[in-house]
Order: sequence, then structure tokens, then C-alpha cells
Amino acid sequence: MKFNSIRNGIGIMLLVAFLSIPFLTPFQTYLSIPNQITTFHNQDNIDVPTLGTSVAVSSTDDNQVIQALGDTEFTTVSPGQSEIVYELAGLPIKKVNVDILDDFKVIPSGHSIGVNLQTLGVLVVGHHVIDSKNGKKSPAEEANIQVGDTILKINGKDISSMKDVAPFVEQAGDDGKALNVTIKRNEETFETKLKPTMDEKTNEYKIGLYIRDSAAGIGTMTFYDPKSKKYGALGHVISDMDTKKPIEINDGTIVYSSIKSIEKGNNGVPGEKHAEFSTADGELGTITKNSPFGVFGKLNKDLNNGEFNEPMPIALSSEVKEGPAKILTVIEGSKVEEFDVDIVNSVPQKFPATKGMILKITDPELLDATGGIVQGMSGSPIIQNGKVIGAVTHVFVNDPTSGYGVHIEWMLNEAGIDIYEKSNDKKAS
Repeated sequence: MKFNSIRNGIGIMLLVAFLSIPFLTPFQTYLSIPNQITTFHNQDNIDVPTLGTSVAVSSTDDNQVIQALGDTEFTTVSPGQSEIVYELAGLPIKKVNVDILDDFKVIPSGHSIGVNLQTLGVLVVGHHVIDSKNGKKSPAEEANIQVGDTILKINGKDISSMKDVAPFVEQAGDDGKALNVTIKRNEETFETKLKPTMDEKTNEYKIGLYIRDSAAGIGTMTFYDPKSKKYGALGHVISDMDTKKPIEINDGTIVYSSIKSIEKGNNGVPGEKHAEFSTADGELGTITKNSPFGVFGKLNKDLNNGEFNEPMPIALSSEVKEGPAKILTVIEGSKVEEFDVDIVNSVPQKFPATKGMILKITDPELLDATGGIVQGMSGSPIIQNGKVIGAVTHVFVNDPTSGYGVHIEWMLNEAGIDIYEKSNDKKAS
């Protein structure tokens, strides 16, 4: 009986000791050591937690990549791959892979821009009923053409604008024939027959569709690369105002815009910048992509960014911290200004994803002028500790002082700028 009591006591002590392991400081420190560190050459030093053990550097490249400054601090020597190894009694107990990328900088913009998009084909934005001799009907609905569809071709001929459609409709009506229409719906492309009908009121052949071939709006440019002239803006996709679907573009342009007034945001009602397109300086650049991460293209000319005209390093999503930051945006005319914000939350992302940050406007001047984040502010670059970390994208409707941001590395990726390119080349070799 006494022996069983001792055995049970030892068992309880071992159980308590085992359950206590996760709460021990050395164990917690061990768990806090990352498996992977990725950063840029010639920027910040690398700091890792200390375990009270020796730390060694092992390079996986021919050249020295990092150098120890102390037990837990390292400096970058050259781009490449390396390892930081924690050792206890000469035995490795933890390995940290280190990837040093080539130094990379962009110019943060903050300029207000006008955006002109030309759709791919023509976009179906609505149906209308025709008064025909056989009653009221919409030929397009009968042909299973839906709002949000894109008309790519008619009778095998590419359609690029609304004016391209009318001659086909008139000719088919006169001939009493149906049109062979190529439709794109989401990722599917198919053909359908669409027969124009005589409208008894106007004495014209019609197909019962409202269509659109362009869109325009304002936003903010986030960055541009002074070497390649590639840029990114808005931080989110441009959708059609009627269909609410992303606009597939054929091409597009951006121009300067000047802020004339601002409608302040209130709870439940987002505010808005009112701007005027400025065409005196011609087109700023082209638009080649409209994606969930913004609009992208190439500049025709260098931009004058005033006091923010110097290239600035970027931060990866893993380097963004909660706390103070700045945004660059325009609230009057075309002057880019800097305003205070707080990063409330940031999620390190291994793969491209939107809404990686939550930020809150704290600057009294900006709050007084706008009430917080307003339409037209999307794309305003976010800067923290001297680095471009992302862009403002969305406002919280019930709290206009707060909203989402997207990490800069995903916008660069969409712009066709691969910050990992040389590092990947070394891995492949």
C-alpha cells in the first residue's frame, strides 16, 4: 500500500513536470526562434533570441552571406543563403535558414491619379425590354446573355467598343438573320445566337442590352520603380459600378488628378474625394493589369514627388510591426502630404493575399479633413521605420477611421517585379 502511494506520488510529480515544460522560459524562447529569416542586403541587422548556447554561422553559398556581430546579432555581407545554428555541447539543437535578398527600393508616390479603363470587348450591364409586334421581350435574355457577361466577338469579328455593335445589329435585322455572339462569362467562353428585334416605338432593330466599353475613376498611386518605370496603384481591383464584377481590361491610361473637395466619411457612409482629371501634362502611363491587388502598368515619364522623391526600401510582410506608421496622400490640389496612422494588426503572409493589415488613422489634420479613410485614398502608400510596407485599400464602413491595407510585396509581384528573382536563381543553380 505504501509502495503504491509512493509510485502514484512520483507519477503525479512527473506529470506536473511534463505539463510545466511549455511554461518554462528556455522552452518558450526556443519556440520563438524562427525557422526562416528573409531580409534585404544593406538594410537592417538580424537579431535572433538567445538560448544561452553557442551560435554558429554556416553558409550555403560560396561567398560569405552574414557575419556575427555578437551572440545574437548578425549583419548582411552579400545576397545569398546561409544558416544560423544553435549548438549545445557541440551538438546542433536548432537551425535557422537565412535568405538575404538583393537590396531593393521603390519611390513611394501618394499622387492622386485619374484612371481610364477600356474593357476587353463590351460589358453587359443590363437588359431592356423591346416593344415588338409579338409583345414585350428582350432578345438578349432569350439568348441567355446575362448581366456581367462580356461580348468578345460578333460573327467572328472582334468587338472593342460599343460603336462596333450597332452595324452588326442593323445588318442582321435587315437580313432577318441571327447574330453569332461570342460571350465570356467568368472563365468560360461560349457562343450563342442573338436575333435582333424591331422596336415598334423607334422603328429600329435592337437586341435588348445595355452595354459599356470603358470606366473611369480616381485613386492613388502607391509606388513606382525608377529603373523599370513599372508602377502600382489603388491596392484593390476596379469593379464595374453596375455589375460589381472586376473589369477585364483591354488597355487603359492614367493621368494626374487634382483634389477639389472631400466629402467626409461617417459611420455607415464612406466618404469620397472629388477630383478633376488633369490632362495638361498628357498621359502619365499605361494600364496593363487590373487585379485584386490594384492596377499596374508602366510610366511614360518620371514623376516629381517633391520631398518624397528618393527611393525607399520595402518591408516584407514578416517585417511589418504593430505601431506607428505614416501614409502619403493628397487632400487638396495635387500636393502629396504625410499623415500619422497606427498599424493595429499585420499578418505575415507566405503567399499573395489581400487585406494583410488593419490600420487606423490617428492624424488630427487628416481626420478633420476626411473623417478617416475615404474613396480615392485607396493606394496611398504606408511607410513604417523608413520602409514602404503596403497600401491603404478599404475602409470599415462602420468605422471610417479604420480600414485594411495590402502588403507591398504582393503589389510588386503583380507589377511584374520579382524581388526574389536573383535569390531563386542561386537556389536553382
